[in-house]
Amino acid sequence: MAAVIVSIAGRTYRLSCDDGEEPRLEQLARYVESKILSMKDGFKEIGEQRIVVMAALAIADEATDARGKAQAMEMDIAALRAELDSVKKAAAALEERVSGAVEDAARRIEQLNTELQKPSVKDDFPV
Repeated sequence: MAAVIVSIAGRTYRLSCDDGEEPRLEQLARYVESKILSMKDGFKEIGEQRIVVMAALAIADEATDARGKAQAMEMDIAALRAELDSVKKAAAALEERVSGAVEDAARRIEQLNTELQKPSVKDDFPV
């Protein structure tokens, strides 16, 4: 298990994480720190704890919006997959109909060819 030391709101924290996750945890800490700093700029005279809570709520709001968008996209993907399946079935049915029509046309051409190969009545009697 790995450990990362990060600084958030002027305090240093030693956090444990899975091996290889250190860069991600450092990135998240920088994001939280940037959110806190931007809130401090917006609300000059407010307590540190209140700023941290407001930043946490803002991040939670972003996460909730992102989850909502992800769920909407998952629903769109599911609808598109269903539509794709429907189109594939329609294409397969159309392919089957076209194949049947081609086979029928080939059969009719063979019949016509056979009919044309038969000697006609005129061919039996010399002129």
